[in-house]
Formats: sequence, C-alpha cells, structure tokens
Amino acid sequence: MLAKDIMTKEVIAVKKDDTVERVIEILLEHNISGLPVVDEENRVIGIISEGDLIYRSKKLHIPAYFTLLDSYIFLENPKNLEMQIKKMAGYRVGEVMTDQVITVEEEETIEEIATIMSEKHVNRVPVVKNKKLMGIISRRDIIRAYANK
Repeated sequence: MLAKDIMTKEVIAVKKDDTVERVIEILLEHNISGLPVVDEENRVIGIISEGDLIYRSKKLHIPAYFTLLDSYIFLENPKNLEMQIKKMAGYRVGEVMTDQVITVEEEETIEEIATIMSEKHVNRVPVVKNKKLMGIISRRDIIRAYANK
C-alpha cells in the first residue's frame, strides 16, 4: 500500500503569516493535532503542531555559564536561548512552526512511512509531489490502513 492510497487528500494548511490563534481554532474545530505550513505555490515550508503550541508555555532554559574576569563564558550556545524566546513569544505561524519538515512522496510504501514516523518521532507527514502538498498521513491513517487489510 502506498502513501497516495491512505493519505488524507483534503488537507487543511496554513500560511506562515497566519496567527497562532487561528491555528488553535482550526485544530480544535477539526479535532486534529497539526497542520502543514505552505507558501503561495502550495510548497510545504513547515509544520505547526500541538507540540509547537505547548512549547510556548514551557519553562525558559537559561544556558549554563560562568564568569571570568567580568566576562560571561557560556557553556552552551546562547543562540538556543534566542530561538526559545522567539518561539515562545511568537504571534505568527512562521515564528512558532517547525521548519525542518519530514515529508514523503506519493509512492512511499506504508512500511517506509511507519518507519520514518517511528524513527523521527513525528505524528504526521505531509505527502508531496514535486515539493507541492498533495495530502497528509497521520499515525491514525496508518493504523486504519492496517485494520482494513
């Protein structure tokens, strides 16, 4: 069985300029846990999920440091702190989304998709053709496909 056989074809997607509040409304209204983010040509540029939204409420992790001669020496990359603050305070999808998106092609097998989801710890993968969004597959879609075999 292939991705194109089990994917949800009517995909709700958002743009990077949409608001986080709009995403929350969509997730609750449609009882889903994540949405692909697309550009004007319908190419997948990110994904926004409940995990990204929950991240906004987490405790801020201050990088470990020590002082030496009135200077701060960070033991961790302080850029991570900047990224955390930006993501936690984000108002637009583009500020909160995950931009390292794992996608699959329409011809991927269900076994390959299940392996990717399991190894990469993702709950959904956009299905693309020529980098354009064609559908989406969630863990539930895979379980449903196995149940229907």
